Amino acid sequence: MTAEPPLLSVCLSVDYPNKPRVLTDVRLEIGQGEIVGLVGESGSGKSTLALTLLQLLHLRGAKVQGEILFKGENLRQKTDSQLRAMRGREMSIVLQSPLTALNPALRIGTQLKEAWRAHVNGTREACVTAVRSALRSVSLQDDDEFLARRPSELSVGQGQRIVIAMAILHRPALLIADEPTSALDVITQAEILSLFRRLNRELNLAILYISHDLLSVRMLCHRMAILRGGEIVECGIPDTIFSSPRHPYTKSLIAALPVSPSTREPDLPHDRSAVTVNR
Repeated sequence: MTAEPPLLSVCLSVDYPNKPRVLTDVRLEIGQGEIVGLVGESGSGKSTLALTLLQLLHLRGAKVQGEILFKGENLRQKTDSQLRAMRGREMSIVLQSPLTALNPALRIGTQLKEAWRAHVNGTREACVTAVRSALRSVSLQDDDEFLARRPSELSVGQGQRIVIAMAILHRPALLIADEPTSALDVITQAEILSLFRRLNRELNLAILYISHDLLSVRMLCHRMAILRGGEIVECGIPDTIFSSPRHPYTKSLIAALPVSPSTREPDLPHDRSAVTVNR
């Protein structure tokens, strides 16, 4: 039987004008419905990789080399209009802070409807149905009163759920979650991780979960990759990496944890496509 090709396969190097080799020969694969964690300290290149996947890094004057294969097509060969049609529809992103991701002047319902209309020419009824369904998918109210609220009237946790609802509105194949829980309290962090796990299961949603939090990565992800100084130094199944880390940097990260890591969630299978480590 022929193995299913990965949903995403990248081989990338990135340079900024005054900072060469922000990413160096980063090789990464994500399968259909797989959750891959990307762990690294601040400045290691995690967010640079996220923006590169969405083909937005040119806005920062960066030079990108390599290829980004998504559903078998090289995104680096797409036109701007083709990329705009893809972003939000086939590949979406959830950023760290909902306060910066949402427009403070617009009501929640308006922002969700604009995100829907960016990719679909449908009736008002179809739009409302899709918006309400997305809100229910992230365990939020879908009534008119809630849709009429502005971001300032939401808790940070509710705001992050709105951002996630917006990201899954068109049922994308891949969700990039860039430090999505770092602005949240511990209880809300756990709720958002549980939400990602449920969306992965119910929608067969592949997720690139970017974080500096090893414990959340272990709990959520099928596989994890360790990024240091723009290079992936180790990758594999979280339990294996936690029990037998190979790279000195990985060993130091795990040794620095304040408590012994608990076992990962039992419902996440290990038979997912691999993340490729630099050799």
